[in-house]
Amino acid sequence: MPIRVKGELPAKEILERENIFVMDENRAVHQDIRPIEIAILNLMPIKEDTELQLLRSLSNTPLQINITFMMVSSHVAKNTSTSHLNQFYVPFSDVKKQMYDGMIITGAPLEQMPFEEVDFWDEMVEIMDWTKTHVTSTIHLCWGAQAALYHHYGMEKRPLDKKMFGLFWHRVANRKIPLVRGFDDIFLAPHSRHTEVAAADIHACEDLMVLAESEEAGVFLAMTKDGRQIFVMGHPEYDRVTLDGEYKRDLGKGLPIEVPRNYYREDDPANPPLLMWRSHANNLYTNWLNYYVYQVTPYNLMGTPDFR
Repeated sequence: MPIRVKGELPAKEILERENIFVMDENRAVHQDIRPIEIAILNLMPIKEDTELQLLRSLSNTPLQINITFMMVSSHVAKNTSTSHLNQFYVPFSDVKKQMYDGMIITGAPLEQMPFEEVDFWDEMVEIMDWTKTHVTSTIHLCWGAQAALYHHYGMEKRPLDKKMFGLFWHRVANRKIPLVRGFDDIFLAPHSRHTEVAAADIHACEDLMVLAESEEAGVFLAMTKDGRQIFVMGHPEYDRVTLDGEYKRDLGKGLPIEVPRNYYREDDPANPPLLMWRSHANNLYTNWLNYYVYQVTPYNLMGTPDFR
């Protein structure tokens, strides 16, 4: 799939080295088709890494996708340069009148903080409400999923006894739903979080369907019955070395951290990590783009009756 990004985006060169078809703006304007418009609200601290991970994940369909990286105005990023943000990101206030086919709201390392104490929470609430009228389907990742379940359904997160960290086995709960089409019966997915939303609360919500769950890590994937809101409790977008970097970072800070589960060969951090979740991660994003974005969204985004 050609992903359309600005030609100077650092991730573009890396993706091209991986033989992923990335189209810059100059070439895209010569194609007589309407690209799928996807907004990514990137709340992760090292934004360049998340950009690359998500663009990889969105690169497996024949659709042309136009990516808009979005940022909040009420928070100053400390780990990404201002020049990078100014060049490649737009504040929500600049695009709030636009419509999008799909949106991804990422996680953020804030799960141990009450939602209302997050400095950009009011803006986050505005964005989450905005997606219901301006976006065909939205994926929420990790903290973003917990925030959305709290805001839309009043579900409280709760602290874990220790960090949920590593790769965990999940079982598909409803194979008839297109979002998990092509998934194996059980699959691995990365988690890295200190809190959870209780599985019982999610199951009890009549508006939601649980599509994949783990005995150890709880609900991994749930969505509203119309597919407009999708909640992913882990990090399927993570690349091979992300958990390795987090583990070594926490060790270096002297934080209590265990070796990530099912991640290193023989569970030995001296061995290279194993990449065992990429195919299902790619499948998740491909199914989302196909069945919940492309097949549903109108050619004229302003023409859908769902947008009022």
